[in-house]
Amino acid sequence: MRIHHLNCGCMCPLGGALFDGFSRGPFAELVCHCLLLESDRHGLILVDTGLGMQDMRHPGRRLSGFFRALNNIQFNEQMSALAQIQLLGFRAEDVRHIILTHLDFDHAGGITDFPGAQIHLLQQELDTVSQARESHWLARQRFRPQQWTAHDGWRGYASAGERWMGFDAVKAIDDLSDEILLIPLPGHTLGTPVSLFVTQADGCCTAAMPGSIAARCTMQSVTARRGCAPINA
Repeated sequence: MRIHHLNCGCMCPLGGALFDGFSRGPFAELVCHCLLLESDRHGLILVDTGLGMQDMRHPGRRLSGFFRALNNIQFNEQMSALAQIQLLGFRAEDVRHIILTHLDFDHAGGITDFPGAQIHLLQQELDTVSQARESHWLARQRFRPQQWTAHDGWRGYASAGERWMGFDAVKAIDDLSDEILLIPLPGHTLGTPVSLFVTQADGCCTAAMPGSIAARCTMQSVTARRGCAPINA
């Protein structure tokens, strides 16, 4: 399985190195980190989607003004998952599965760019987000139904699972191999976001966890071809 690390969105909030640890100026650099998995049997599998093409083109319709201003989001279509996947020589329809760690706007924005993909996430995350939007102002800013409610083909998973490597509830994803494991990690959202482990034949693994990461806002992707892929927070 080949693993591509993609930066699918750039945010430059005021705060510099207090946010990212390396910026010399007043603005930090945070990226929406995604994984693209090339699977022999299941086509392309996208882990989180970052900010999508429609977010870049119509931010006022799709994203809250609060987070557009707070995060100083940079709207560059070439940083969308769709644009980067096309640069790798694939088409949108080649993405057959999307695994979401959670439903924050900077992780779910690209769902509409892949209408044929099946979406996998914990059912508790979907249910809790829907309920929270009815009563919490901040939840309405973070979770944007216009990014995902029109999409068909959702598969929700129970939070229960088997013990594995010190985790209490780990489970494989339906229709995919047991190389990809969901691990519930409560705390980042009101629901239950997940970490995802991708194990490889040589015993190495790659992790995707909820949250954006501090990194240079570059469109270059990192592809793990041999040996262990880096573990990313």
